[in-house]
Amino acid sequence: MRTNLQRMLLAVALIAPASSAFADVITDWNEKAVGFVTGKMAPAAGQRIVTIMHVAMFDAVNSIEPRYRPYLIQLPAAANTSKEAAAASAAGIVLARLNPQAAEEFRSTMATYLATIPDSDAKVQGIKLGEGVAAKILEERANDGADAPDSYRPKTKPGVYVGTTPVASSNWPKLKPFALTSQSQFRPEPPIALTSEQWAADYNEIKDLGGKDSTKRSAQQTEDGRFWLITGPQSADPIVRQVAMAKQMNVIDCARFMALVAVAAADAGIAVFDAKYTYEFWRPVTAIRNGDMDDNSATERDATWQPIDSTPMHPEYPCAHCTISGAVAAAVEAALGTADIPEVSMTSPTAPGVTHRWTNIRAYNDEVSHARIWAGFHYRFSVLAGQDVGRKVGRYVVENVMQPAATGAR
Repeated sequence: MRTNLQRMLLAVALIAPASSAFADVITDWNEKAVGFVTGKMAPAAGQRIVTIMHVAMFDAVNSIEPRYRPYLIQLPAAANTSKEAAAASAAGIVLARLNPQAAEEFRSTMATYLATIPDSDAKVQGIKLGEGVAAKILEERANDGADAPDSYRPKTKPGVYVGTTPVASSNWPKLKPFALTSQSQFRPEPPIALTSEQWAADYNEIKDLGGKDSTKRSAQQTEDGRFWLITGPQSADPIVRQVAMAKQMNVIDCARFMALVAVAAADAGIAVFDAKYTYEFWRPVTAIRNGDMDDNSATERDATWQPIDSTPMHPEYPCAHCTISGAVAAAVEAALGTADIPEVSMTSPTAPGVTHRWTNIRAYNDEVSHARIWAGFHYRFSVLAGQDVGRKVGRYVVENVMQPAATGAR
């Protein structure tokens, strides 16, 4: 098991850039957590784990330096309590508890990390504080719905075959949000009418540009489509880490920044799956192979059409990648007060040898979003709806949780 964990941490290193000299306990544990969840579980489930870890780290260090409203709890702590010990203890315990198959490895990693902190009463108190906060956060999320069984009912008729591959995150529409008042708080309007001109335009756009063997898609569009086949925390957290490190944030500000973005990403995932399983709109690969069934004379059927890669196993509307990257971008912008960021870069295991760079967080969201058209997964109207929902979620999170202490109680 230890070897598997090490391999997973190595895998995330292929996605993330080399650590900056300004990396701290918060970004260190983010990298560890993302490395573990990548490839181990569904993206939404992995984001939940990373988010629980981050709010625990934040509440732990904020208990020592209470500059912000706690996410959940503020425990008594002396001002000289070690923030590093508190954050590492909270992170290690959360990850061990939420991943029992790797609990021993996380406890060992935590012990190794804590061993780098000089022994002192401040360290002892920090470890104790982290343990207490982690226990409260885990208790709060223990029955949030993440373990609910898959009860999705496929649409069919008696005797008619439908695909039998399990759908993804069908229980997420009922997952308890981290900050939103409800899963449907920002639910978008229904998809556009199949008889509309916009449907025909978006249908034909993705049919032309999103096909596996498209000759109309540019080389850059093909690269983007393949680059962003990655999803989940691995598709955003390396960028957020770089921003935090480039800004040289201290521990408490980094803990808050990373927690805000994690909460925004997690709640965006809940919001988008609420909408997806409410509307159950068909994917391009289904629509285009049935283009003669939508009562629109401007959509021609292509019986063999395929997207760039395997279509994700959940309904189409709205675009999840667009929603989650939109929430990440909006949270970063709201937290920093600007969309402009120090230059960040990322590579992708699904587009070897390519590095993408950004100096504006909205540009990152736009690239991710449009890539879902080029990949043949989402229509343009779904991309725009997803971006809108994500931006609303991201702004809401920053405006309503973990705010400066003077703004009042949550």
